[in-house]
Amino acid sequence: MRRPVKNRNIVKEDIQFNSEKISKFINYVMGSGKKNAARKIVYGALEKIKEDLKVENPLEIFESALKNTGPLMEVRSRRVGGANYQVPREIRVQRRDFLSMKWIIEAARNKKGKPMHLKLAEEIISAHKNEGEAVKKRENTHKMAEANKAFAHFAW
Repeated sequence: MRRPVKNRNIVKEDIQFNSEKISKFINYVMGSGKKNAARKIVYGALEKIKEDLKVENPLEIFESALKNTGPLMEVRSRRVGGANYQVPREIRVQRRDFLSMKWIIEAARNKKGKPMHLKLAEEIISAHKNEGEAVKKRENTHKMAEANKAFAHFAW
């Protein structure tokens, strides 16, 4: 069992949507300490989502995109008797959110030829519809966990 973490960083809610998840997302998008640039990117992406899908609250689309890309299982490497095994493990909620945000941002960064806020909006919309690179990444992670189910007894 994992020991409790004592000094977890508590993130304040963001300015526009009063959401801790958006605030964390801004922090993950941020590079070289440029938080204002990251805010412009994320808020621009949410505006684009609002405009494209004609929804009142783009936060709901963002939440469903996170839910659709968050993995339930992952494989962790474990050394037993001189051999390395890929052992499937369940994922905690914080790590699930982190991985889904990371995969969405990574997929948006890998696209070429558009401003970042447009690429991010496209990736969030496609994740909301259960398509796109981040959802493929989740599916691959689940397939790996399923394929290595035989080694689940090594998880202690």
